Amino acid sequence: MISSSALSITWLQPDLEAERWEFYSHPAKQEWYRSHAVSWEQIVSSFEDGALVAWPRVATIGTIPVALSYHSYEEYQTYLARAKRGYRKNYSRMEDALQSNGSLDLKAPIILCSGGEGLLFSGYRRLCLGWNYGMVPYVWLVDLR
Repeated sequence: MISSSALSITWLQPDLEAERWEFYSHPAKQEWYRSHAVSWEQIVSSFEDGALVAWPRVATIGTIPVALSYHSYEEYQTYLARAKRGYRKNYSRMEDALQSNGSLDLKAPIILCSGGEGLLFSGYRRLCLGWNYGMVPYVWLVDLR
């Protein structure tokens, strides 16, 4: 027997300015920016040309490996399920809203691509929400020029 769910998420184009912290302050991402010579201005100028793309729970998007994707359930256990309460709180709010409303409108996570490599720029908790409910989430895929 196959179970199906009436729960759904509508993925929307994200607001880059709301994710600015990820570029300037997220310590785990700085090396990727440096190794790909990525500037904030470059992200801003390429952002509107991004596209919503389905991303199943894998470490690549198409053939492009995505750094910091934390796609496996074991990684989810490490980085979200067992994270400090403050980090989990936003995920729990989204999960409660999804369960009580049956649907959510969420800003899509962002993946940056440069030199044949990707980076999960933002939206890990939103991504996990879709993955954990058996959905194939959509991400805003930005090819940096």
